[in-house]
Amino acid sequence: MASKEQVKNLTEDVICPICLDFFTDPVTLECGDNFCRSCTIRCWEREQRNSCPKCREMFSDRTLRVNRALANLAEKFRNLNPDLKGEESKLQCGAHEEELKLFCETDKTLICAAAQEHREHRFMTIKEAVKIYKDQLKSSLDSLTKKKSDFQEKEQQQKDKISGVREQSHSIETHITSQFAELRQIIIEKEQSVLRDLRKEEARILNGMEKYLREFQKNIRIIQEEILKIKEQMD
Repeated sequence: MASKEQVKNLTEDVICPICLDFFTDPVTLECGDNFCRSCTIRCWEREQRNSCPKCREMFSDRTLRVNRALANLAEKFRNLNPDLKGEESKLQCGAHEEELKLFCETDKTLICAAAQEHREHRFMTIKEAVKIYKDQLKSSLDSLTKKKSDFQEKEQQQKDKISGVREQSHSIETHITSQFAELRQIIIEKEQSVLRDLRKEEARILNGMEKYLREFQKNIRIIQEEILKIKEQMD
């Protein structure tokens, strides 16, 4: 069975020197050191240079080679015991291999006592930093929770207003539809009444005119007969 020290040594091999957690998507730099891909990119963006966070070797470009073997090994350790890091693997500085006991407030990162590059910065113990940031996070959480509650209340009020407008609009639409239906019925009835009066007036006028027409036609026939008689007499 592996000893406690052996387990510790094996665990350290699958822990990223930057985030101090099991490797996630590990990559190998040109110098041979391994880090999480996201940790490497964040470090380069923060320092604005392409260098190894551990040995400080500079690179001409950002070449990141995927280390699948290390990824598989880290995943096995993570599945074996997610809390294996715990007390068995102290937080260590990747550059000086000493325990990380301080928090650099200037750079917002954990440092060891040997980190001379931070000597002019503001720093505190990790315990103090944890308390301060927890208080800040709690304050932010309380503030965001209140804002969320306020927005949810306003959201509900707005939904109620929208529902009220829709109900009012539907009621007005129903009333308008009803009113225009009544108007259409009145217009139809009026149209039919006017058409009936028109037909009656048309029949009355035509009857009189047709009566005169028949009299004209009768007179024409009488005259025609007289003309024929006169012609016969002349012959």
